[in-house]
Amino acid sequence: MHRTRPAPGANLAALRDHNTALVLGLLRAAGAQGASRAQLADRTGLTPQAVSKITARLRAAGLADAAGRRASTGGKPATVLRLLPAAGHAIGAHLDRDTLTVTLVDLAGTELATRTAPLDLGAGAETVLTAVAAEVDGLLGPDVPRDTLLGAGVAVPGPLDHRGGVLRRVTGFPQWDGFPLRDALAERLGLPVAVDKDTNAAALGLLRRLSGPGGPGTPVESFACLHLGTGLGAGLVLGGAVHRGARTGAGEFGHQVLQLDGPPCACGGRGCLEALCLAAVAAGDTARAARLLGTGAAGLVRLLDIDLVLLGGRTVLADPAPYLAGVSAVLTEDATRSGRETPVGVAPSGPRAVVEGAAELVLAPVFGGG
Repeated sequence: MHRTRPAPGANLAALRDHNTALVLGLLRAAGAQGASRAQLADRTGLTPQAVSKITARLRAAGLADAAGRRASTGGKPATVLRLLPAAGHAIGAHLDRDTLTVTLVDLAGTELATRTAPLDLGAGAETVLTAVAAEVDGLLGPDVPRDTLLGAGVAVPGPLDHRGGVLRRVTGFPQWDGFPLRDALAERLGLPVAVDKDTNAAALGLLRRLSGPGGPGTPVESFACLHLGTGLGAGLVLGGAVHRGARTGAGEFGHQVLQLDGPPCACGGRGCLEALCLAAVAAGDTARAARLLGTGAAGLVRLLDIDLVLLGGRTVLADPAPYLAGVSAVLTEDATRSGRETPVGVAPSGPRAVVEGAAELVLAPVFGGG
């Protein structure tokens, strides 16, 4: 299936500059309640005149409209603006080792449709590409105008190069090394495609869900999402943004060496946290796997001084309680030495964190994030 890449809709033309993205981001965070021009100016640091010009363009493009009037500090009612979610859509796809999940969301990030199908990530590129294209075709109903599709975000196990969209020696599937997944899928789908590690996608999706000390719409400054499934990785948020590193190498959490003469790891090393943790899982020793995960988390907390640790991935989510208890116990022990306690929780969106984050790979840049 080869398609012509659709021309961008006229309603997407206003999404291309930094200041517009800032305003759109605040409208997105405000939701149905909306925000006045004065509030937008205050939060963005833009002049009221600049905000008025931007919001006029957004209304003309069909991306925002008036949501009533609200009393302002000067006593004069001010027009409240809100984002029109149906003006744009994005596709998220999570390619796991044996499962493919695709979702369609609107500009607000609201899930409109989701499909799940079996997948063999080791079956070869043509089989996988065909499966993704088929599920995306099934996802897009007649009510979604094709010119509102911004693109598709794809999350896969790492390592990979997210800038070039090229896979490296994917954990458990090294035959993907060097494959240009982004370009191959863009040609197959006829859409712009963004590719990133599943751990980074989960972190990006969670970043939008979590609120910082400034309240809704303000980012959490730092957290780590530890993802235990096919392998063991971490999605890192530092300074309110996903930290990928210059080569998308950040977050290869599972390949810190805990035992110099330990068992071999798929990465070629020995005694990696991933190898030890997966061995404990395979042996049914969940308590040991949890404490190993906690030991790695404690090192991460000491190294990066992060505010929060979240646990995710299919292995953890299948039985979260012992992992939550084990990691919490290790971090509590560590807190008695460091004097700084770090909260631990389970990723709030559970198994949907990765596919939701995959759609955010497309949406976040529109709203000044990503």
